[in-house]
Amino acid sequence: MPVFDSREFEWADVKVVLFGREISGLRGLTFKKSYEKEVIYGAGNTPQAVQRGNKKYDGTLTILKSEFDMLNEAAVVAGFDDIVDVPAHLISITCTYSNDSKIQVNQLLNVEFTDYEDGMKQGEKFKEVALPFICMNIKKS
Repeated sequence: MPVFDSREFEWADVKVVLFGREISGLRGLTFKKSYEKEVIYGAGNTPQAVQRGNKKYDGTLTILKSEFDMLNEAAVVAGFDDIVDVPAHLISITCTYSNDSKIQVNQLLNVEFTDYEDGMKQGEKFKEVALPFICMNIKKS
């Protein structure tokens, strides 16, 4: 008889690897797959079918400022202006959810960061940097 396990993943179960190194300053990672869809109408006022268009993959990596500075340094050493200039074929993000009973791995392939915003406000105890990105595919295993 199969054992039912209702334990959910928690933040401590999340590991993100970028450029072969686990991101210790990880504050958040969101990603999604979108599929353009539109209903098609013909005679009458009810839909006749659903037409599909392009797929899109995007998300945001949120990290601490010190981690952001290290990513920018690595980009400069590699000959780029900053992390936003690094081409997609050089960046993949691996996100692993792993607890005592299960493992889920998501690979975000051919990632390009689109922009970043830097700065700080009075009273803040630390600095987060959000890096929005687009990618070519998301593979789950």
